[in-house]
Amino acid sequence: MFDPTVFDNLKVAMENEVYDLDNLDSRIEITQRIDRLEMSVMSREFGVQFRLKGHPGVTAEVRLKADLSNLAAEILELEDQIPGCRLLLRFEMEIHEIETQCSRIEDILIQIWKPDLRPVQTLSLIYGGKASTYHNRVELRFSRQINEDQMEDIPELLEHILLTLVELNKV
Repeated sequence: MFDPTVFDNLKVAMENEVYDLDNLDSRIEITQRIDRLEMSVMSREFGVQFRLKGHPGVTAEVRLKADLSNLAAEILELEDQIPGCRLLLRFEMEIHEIETQCSRIEDILIQIWKPDLRPVQTLSLIYGGKASTYHNRVELRFSRQINEDQMEDIPELLEHILLTLVELNKV
């Protein structure tokens, strides 16, 4: 019998909540899904990317990652380690005014999330493209792992993501 890991349980719970927002509530449109097992380092990764329905300008992505040490701690039931996953939130959008828009984006994320770690914004420009248009990848990382104890927080997490999307669409 297969006993699901913390990663598997969180992935299924996250996936169900996100797909309900798409299929049942029609609040979002899912644009990409990743479900990866990296055999060379024995890690797992799940991601789902989406945007607000009718607002294609900003996408959000939720990623769960579990590496070998996380999986081993759980499978081997190591007493001194607590199994869990890393959570990463990513928002992507196009911007034109680096200083004002990046500052505003950071303010929005800090106001909504009150994160332990500062959001990271990575700008890129396509050579030969519009010289004044930059792709902004905004990552919000968390200082601790999550596990099944946070399962009931998933709906609230997604509501925070939706609020962030609403606010980022105004930037």
